[in-house]
Amino acid sequence: PCRSVLTVACEQTEVLLFDPISSKHIKTLSEAHEDCVNNIRFLDNRLFATCSDDTTIALWDLRKLNTKVCTLHGHTSWVKNIEYDTNTRLLVTSGFDGNVIIWDTNRCTEDGCPHKKFFHTRFLMRMRLTPDCSKMLISTSSGYLLILHDLDLNKSLEVGSYPILRARRTTSSSDITSSGSSGPRAVGSPCHQNDSGPLSEKHMSRSSQREGGSPRNSLEVLTPEVPGERDRGNCITSLQLHPKGWATLLRCSSNTDDQEWTCVYEFQEGAPVRPVSPRCSLRLTHCIEEANVGRGYIKELCFSPDGRMISSPHGFGIRLLGFDARCSELVDCLPKEASPLKEIRSLYSHNDVVLTTKFSPTHCQIASGCLSGRVSLYQPKF
Repeated sequence: PCRSVLTVACEQTEVLLFDPISSKHIKTLSEAHEDCVNNIRFLDNRLFATCSDDTTIALWDLRKLNTKVCTLHGHTSWVKNIEYDTNTRLLVTSGFDGNVIIWDTNRCTEDGCPHKKFFHTRFLMRMRLTPDCSKMLISTSSGYLLILHDLDLNKSLEVGSYPILRARRTTSSSDITSSGSSGPRAVGSPCHQNDSGPLSEKHMSRSSQREGGSPRNSLEVLTPEVPGERDRGNCITSLQLHPKGWATLLRCSSNTDDQEWTCVYEFQEGAPVRPVSPRCSLRLTHCIEEANVGRGYIKELCFSPDGRMISSPHGFGIRLLGFDARCSELVDCLPKEASPLKEIRSLYSHNDVVLTTKFSPTHCQIASGCLSGRVSLYQPKF
């Protein structure tokens, strides 16, 4: 959070630390994990968490990097995402075992942290919390997007009693209507697996009803519209949230890996039209086709700190995208129908496929990392 350290998760077992201003290498955690490191999340100015394909999460202290604070065991497959609820100080992780697990970092010991399984769904790809931690979004390799509304991490979703909600396809028009289809299914690629639906009845639970209000952790199941994919399945490989919570940003690939899209979906707040029908909370507003270089690899994109720009991996470089050519706020250029994102600038300095990119939260700086391990830092010239 103090923005003084750039951390890099590596395909092998390493975590690299850099000074993002001077570009100096600070330290290498050469055996941070026993397998690929997938994600890093800072909890405060000194404590950060890493997750790995070795099925564990590790906690680290910047002041003492020679040893881990502790190692967390609970997942049974590759751990891909880490989120942190600043309200409850709970760590939230997700993995390819389909589990979302909650960790109480307030009661960590050398042996680990108390934890519980919060949610389960098949073919889970990515999980994110909105900036105010009021919603949890989960994407799947079969093209589903799950939204848990009015999030309460203290209430585990017990198995067996949650009603099945009919999947709905988001639309690009302002007139949102429900769809009877359960949406496309993804097949083919290593990250695309057949799925008869995002959840089976035995994997769902009913959250308690509040007096005069909607239930906590109410579930919405969507199949987001992707241009050119009306008749084919897609895999939602990257999932990000607008810093002000206005929209979600998805990177989608077709089930045959021959197309990639970056799509922006505006949150449509409000209750469903009919209480018996699931709401449709997202509307496609902007999209752009990607280069589709490096098939099968996941490319992580991001919003700028003010939410006006998107940095997206594009071949051997990155593209800076805006909602219009002037980099206006999303709320000032919402179209009635989905519109193309505008390319503001392209930056190329890599000799391999770029897999990840990140804006500095405090400085005019962008970082990108490619498959061969090179990290590039970009700053504008004034």
